[in-house]
Amino acid sequence: MKVRPKVMLVDTDEELIAAEKQGLEEMGCEVLVSYSAREAEKQLLEMQPDCAIVNLMLEYADSGFTLAYHIKKKNPATPVIMLTPITNETGIEFNLLKDNEKHWIKAECLLPKPLRFEQLRREVRKLFVS
Repeated sequence: MKVRPKVMLVDTDEELIAAEKQGLEEMGCEVLVSYSAREAEKQLLEMQPDCAIVNLMLEYADSGFTLAYHIKKKNPATPVIMLTPITNETGIEFNLLKDNEKHWIKAECLLPKPLRFEQLRREVRKLFVS
């Protein structure tokens, strides 16, 4: 029996979560949903996801950064995909190719919002398909 990867999905947008959850489940993932960083922190006490997809802007404008830090502190090997509307909303751009940003942004991938599910599917497949 093939083990389904556990994906933690954290966002405040219920419609986006519903669409992403459905797409991830169709890919064969078990999806654990949180609507806030606080809720996700509680889930982390009880389980370890194989991957986390985290919106940067949750309760606060930078809650996703803090949550990603906590995910990595619990298990540095857990990949984090961060969804960020920041560039679209403010013009501020983050770049994981810059050493100074990669050092403090605890994510393997940054994806812009609004997001096409195909972008997310591609990144998740990179993580779970050898």
